Amino acid sequence: MTSLALLVLRATVGSLLAGHGGQKLFGWFGGRGFTATTSWMESMGLRPGHRWAGLAGLSEFGGGVLTALGFLSPVGPLMSMGAMLMATFKAHAGKPIWGTAGGAELPLTNIAVQTALVATGPGAISLDRLLGIRLPRWVSIVGLGAVVAGVWYGLRQSQPGTVALADDAAEAEFVAEVDHLAELDAGIGEDDLHAELEVEGPAIAAMRRELP
Repeated sequence: MTSLALLVLRATVGSLLAGHGGQKLFGWFGGRGFTATTSWMESMGLRPGHRWAGLAGLSEFGGGVLTALGFLSPVGPLMSMGAMLMATFKAHAGKPIWGTAGGAELPLTNIAVQTALVATGPGAISLDRLLGIRLPRWVSIVGLGAVVAGVWYGLRQSQPGTVALADDAAEAEFVAEVDHLAELDAGIGEDDLHAELEVEGPAIAAMRRELP
């Protein structure tokens, strides 16, 4: 029964991860494809975007397929784990844990499953057992170290994303405008204020009305 349970776990998680990788690489299953994935990586500061898009897609697609088949274990779970760790720290950082709030609920769940599969192996109902393949235990240790080192390198090399930069610039511009308007309010009377509101237009006028 344990091997059957591992098969269900591998087939479910592995096939879903492979599907996500197919979306990123080939545009399968309603995905946006490699070009859009490249742009997304660039927006998060992972440059060059095509390299990170390829790594993310290959980790999910290749790792998912190997996991589902139970082939060359623990290579498949380790490959997928790298993509999930990067997603946790780069795409979901600073958000509440729940997926409904954009958090890392799903990547962390996948990491837990992958860790369990690395520890237990693929089980008897797998290509490894069918073909008599059994990789040495040190592969897991070295592979896990390589995954952590790769994610650390990626985070160190990444730059601020364009979305974050745009948000910071917009916020700074808004604060500067509010400060400027507050200074103006301190030096003009009520009649002058109404005249200035008419000149500046409705958007700035709305901001000025909110000033204390």
